[in-house]
Amino acid sequence: MTLFLTRATLSRHPSIAAMVRQLLPDENGERAYAAHRLVWSLFAGDEARKRDFLFREVDPSMSANQGRAAFMVLSAERPSPDHPFLEIETKPFEPTLQRGQCLRFSLRANPVRQASHQAENKRRDVVMHALYDLPPEERAAARPEAIQRAGLAWLEGQGERNGFRLSTSEDEEEPILRIDGYEQWRIPRLGRKGVVSVLEFDGELEVTNPDAFLSRLAAGFGRARSFGCGLMLIRRA
Repeated sequence: MTLFLTRATLSRHPSIAAMVRQLLPDENGERAYAAHRLVWSLFAGDEARKRDFLFREVDPSMSANQGRAAFMVLSAERPSPDHPFLEIETKPFEPTLQRGQCLRFSLRANPVRQASHQAENKRRDVVMHALYDLPPEERAAARPEAIQRAGLAWLEGQGERNGFRLSTSEDEEEPILRIDGYEQWRIPRLGRKGVVSVLEFDGELEVTNPDAFLSRLAAGFGRARSFGCGLMLIRRA
């Protein structure tokens, strides 16, 4: 199946620039919901349509964005090139990957796992899961280490199931990986439980099963894919 990779950049027109706070609020949760609606509008026309795309907001300081808000979108359908607010650049996404090939990657994800406690039957983000048994007063100090440990374990598990493994440094002791941040986006329109926890992963991987890896790339990693999580961006190492 052919996929399409699109860069959608907020228009430079002055009338659009004047509306940027309304289109994309500053607060993370509101912004994620607004981005969800804005990207959906690229595929308007079918009210019964199910989401068949992934997206993420990218750094506006990148030269291609010229300081404007921008999104990368991976979709099964080519978006319309005409949009009132966004400038659209689309190309087919048809990577040819080989077993053993190394790739650089960037992933914004909502990594979760099933709670293992008998009193609960729900998913919890991996960092909160790692901190669950600690007294509340000890969690802040333990959080940085939990982010690294739980984030790494989650990503390694994704690789085992989806055709890749993390590349390691020359001494083969440490994965080539950076895990940044631990943000919680509160999305009021999703109700009291509308909290999305986000980690940023940047590193290098080795493809072990090209078909499985490409299949997961198209489907996305983790949850909250409707709100800008799950799209792994790749390039040759």
